Parts: sequence; C-alpha cells; structure tokens
Amino acid sequence: MAKLFLVRHGQSLWNLENRFTGWHDIDITELGIEEAKRAGMILKDEKIDIAFTSALIRAQHTLTVILSEIGKPDIPVIIDKALNERSYGSLEGLNKAETAQKYGDEQVHIWRRSYDVIPPGGESLKDTYNRVIPYFENKVAPLLKKGENILIVTHGNSLRSLIMYLEHLSPEEILEREIATGVPITYIFDESFHASRKVG
Repeated sequence: MAKLFLVRHGQSLWNLENRFTGWHDIDITELGIEEAKRAGMILKDEKIDIAFTSALIRAQHTLTVILSEIGKPDIPVIIDKALNERSYGSLEGLNKAETAQKYGDEQVHIWRRSYDVIPPGGESLKDTYNRVIPYFENKVAPLLKKGENILIVTHGNSLRSLIMYLEHLSPEEILEREIATGVPITYIFDESFHASRKVG
C-alpha cells in the first residue's frame, strides 16, 4: 500500500505579517524552519521515494529542511508551478486586516473563503483545484499506483484542493478545513486506489 504525505510549508514572513501571499515568493521564518524540522521528525521513520513541491521558495525551503531532518537529502524532487498557492492577484502583499477595513469584512471573507469567487486579478479555489488535480492525476497518482511513497510540500489552498479530491468533500466542507503549517497529513492507498486518512 502506497502512502502520500502532505505538508503545508512552514510559517512564511507574510504569514507572520498577516498579508495575502499567493504567488509572491516569500521565504519562511525561523519559526517556519522549526516547523519544518518538526515535520521531518514526524516523517523520520517513513519510507519516501520521491518529493514534489511548488515553484515558490517557502515550499522548497520547507522541503529541504524536512529532507535534511530525515537524513535523505538526495530523494528526487520535482518542482512545478502547478502546485503553487492560489493567486490572490492585486490583493497580494496587502495586510488582511487593512484590506477588510477598506473593502469590508464580508467581502474579504468571500474572497478568502468561497469556492468559486475570484479576488481581483487572482484565482478562486475552484481555479486552483482545476490546476492542481490534473497535475496530481497525471504526475503523482501513477507513482502511487506503482507503490511509491510520495511527499508533497506545498501551500494551504493547493492542499485544500488535494484534500477535497482525496476525501470527496463538497466545496462547503473543504472551506471549513484548516491546514496547519508544518504538520504532515498522511493518506494510505489500498489496491483499488482508495485513499484513507491516517489519524494520529
């Protein structure tokens, strides 16, 4: 049975500053590095054959720390922008609280927590899903079906897309799912390629 490990990157500088980050290439903080190390400690005894990450430095840096922590820095790594965070368009770089003061709490909540509403110049979660899932089906799923264990280190909304797909969740259900930084989520696939989430 193959395993899929999902990890959201460690805290980034703009996470700390409560800014919309999206496709801006912002690195992780010292706390983010510590979160990545803890993720590595959790995954230390797992067999990992190949890793995937986005084209953004916060995910790549987190992955590098994890692989160093587990003592396997030479695992093959595939980098692809298909796994990038959702684009927030013209909101990127703006403080979330200040943006709520400008546009109203309700509007900002809709931009952040709706499935198919697009922020100005950006992507909806639905757009992100339609980018991430074909990539997963074409590039990752065939490896899992061969029995390889996969680690994906990426972003909150990229992971929401994957979790929605793997757990067959509705748009309403996935929008309620919080994904902590630097905490591995494990899925185990049976011979029929059905995924079950490992808890604990």
